[in-house]
Amino acid sequence: MKVSIMSQTRHTKTLIIGSGPAGYTAAVYASRAMLEPILVQGIEPGGQLTTTTEVENWPGDTEVQGPDLMIRMEGHARAMGAEIVSDIILDLDLKNRPFTAKGDSGTIYTADSVILATGARAKWLGLPCEQRFKGFGVSACATCDGFFYRGQELVIVGGGNTAVEEALFLTNFASKVTLVHRRDELRAEKILQDRLFKNPKIETVWFHEVVEILGSENPRGVEAARVKNVKTGELTDIPCKGVFIAIGHAPASELVNSVLETHNGGYVKVEAGTTRTSIPGVFAAGDLTDHVYRQAVTSAGMGCMAALDAEKFLAESG
Repeated sequence: MKVSIMSQTRHTKTLIIGSGPAGYTAAVYASRAMLEPILVQGIEPGGQLTTTTEVENWPGDTEVQGPDLMIRMEGHARAMGAEIVSDIILDLDLKNRPFTAKGDSGTIYTADSVILATGARAKWLGLPCEQRFKGFGVSACATCDGFFYRGQELVIVGGGNTAVEEALFLTNFASKVTLVHRRDELRAEKILQDRLFKNPKIETVWFHEVVEILGSENPRGVEAARVKNVKTGELTDIPCKGVFIAIGHAPASELVNSVLETHNGGYVKVEAGTTRTSIPGVFAAGDLTDHVYRQAVTSAGMGCMAALDAEKFLAESG
């Protein structure tokens, strides 16, 4: 017997797609503006902070666990009146108004305005050990986690601006930083390279790639990075307490990169000083549009801006 799934259609003044700091903050402000928002959490409710342990740079909290902070943000959004839905948007039609989104649950969402807050994902090396030690010595954010490695030896992987900037940042805490790069020259800006090469705490290992991260299980922690010479195949273990992966970020813009204007490798472009995208009524906030700062607090700020921009748009468009 063939079973048909009845699809439900829901309409809202403001549909928020994504549930990190940008999405939840947008939900708080949109609720206060009486926009009765629906927030669709997506594939990773809470976003990147749910994979972070201690957070020490969220204003008002000397230290807070990433997952706990996101639970609090979700609770705040619900308390303000936002409807939060566990669903994943598979398709988004921004060519016609009201805008239409199709959920994995079968639900169709129509909306007078859309706030995109789908975030970005750090690019990883793809090693099984990477996942095992993520949050226990393996990180993709030096500004988030560098503080925890005072006086320790660290390894950073990459060759672009991000890798060099984070290597320099880590010298504020680490006793030594080893930059591992598979080529013999960096892609970073020359002024950054000059600062890197002049820093006595930084050693650069050319023509090498990390092939394994070694560590203990009880307590879980990193002890060394195993690197391979890409020319000879020779293996070397570099003692360290942390491995930082800085090979770039990928914005989660798959839903919209064919219809919205993007730049810098897929980040959604917004009008300067606003969250307005190239389509009126569609706004973008957080790491989806921010390739520079990528911090929870800046994402939250943009979530606020997006809700206020949406409120203004709806008022002006009647």
